Amino acid sequence: MGETIEIETPDGPAEAYVTRPDDGETHPGVLFFVDAIGLRPRIEEMADRIASWGYVVLAPNVFHRDGRAEDLAPSTDLTVAANREKFFEGAMKRVRALTPDRSDPDTVAWIEALLERADGPIGVTGYCMGARLATRAAGQHPDTVAAVGGFHGGGLVTDGEDSPHRQLATATAAFVYGHADQDGSMPPEAVAALGDALEEAGLTHTNEVYEGASHGYSMADAAPYDEAATERHFEALRELLDRTL
Repeated sequence: MGETIEIETPDGPAEAYVTRPDDGETHPGVLFFVDAIGLRPRIEEMADRIASWGYVVLAPNVFHRDGRAEDLAPSTDLTVAANREKFFEGAMKRVRALTPDRSDPDTVAWIEALLERADGPIGVTGYCMGARLATRAAGQHPDTVAAVGGFHGGGLVTDGEDSPHRQLATATAAFVYGHADQDGSMPPEAVAALGDALEEAGLTHTNEVYEGASHGYSMADAAPYDEAATERHFEALRELLDRTL
């Protein structure tokens, strides 16, 4: 059962896709942070699949300041590499503009909206830049976020004081990261540093590189899609959510 709702944020209304099992029962919640392409049918498909496991899933339009999801959605076939590259010229401007001072208050609104519809504690899953948002959510809401999945994430480890990996020190969740192989936005040394931060925080975690998978491997509507890596990520995410929630 999927529907589009509107959530009030500090900077105005934002749409979100919410989906749940059609059984009339209450279920744990999962917050779904989109990739840089944004909220679109592929995200709804993925959210529906997670919901079929027994969860209420909320996927917000994190780029609501830039427009509605349908206005920001690709107008060309992103399975064609050249089209994807052209689309990302604009998309990355939106990603860079979504700084923590904007995304952190939004996350509060997303969690509140999810908990109005689902049981807590919640899980959070994020893709591409959404993995950064998911990691930050766990560090800032340790009493609410019990599980985090981060897949083909980029920029999880930086030199900045607001680096996502620094949020792990205050997190209590269990983590599963599935990195893309040879990903320039998450090189081997960054994967290792993320693992060190998870260890130092004493968090239950998996921090793996999916060999042969490219950045964006789970997005079936874009050129880097890798079916084997996608299924591997779904299996890891389901095990995490079922174990923790």
